[in-house]
Amino acid sequence: MKRKKKKKIETLEDKMKYEIAEELGLMDKINELGWGGLTAKESGRIGGLMTVRKREMKKKQENEKET
Repeated sequence: MKRKKKKKIETLEDKMKYEIAEELGLMDKINELGWGGLTAKESGRIGGLMTVRKREMKKKQENEKET
C-alpha cells in the first residue's frame, strides 16, 4: 500500500530555494525529476546563493536595528 506524503509547511528557506531554482532555469528539471535529479554542481549553486542571500538579509536587519 502506498503511503501518502504529508504536506510540508513551506518555510522561508523553501521559498528562497524555489525562487533561486527558477532564476537558474532549473524548475523544468525539478518538476520532471525532483530535487534528487539535480547534479551536485546545480545543488551547490542553489545552496551557495541561499547562503549569500541569508547573509544579506541578516546584515540588512542588523543595519535597520542600529538606525
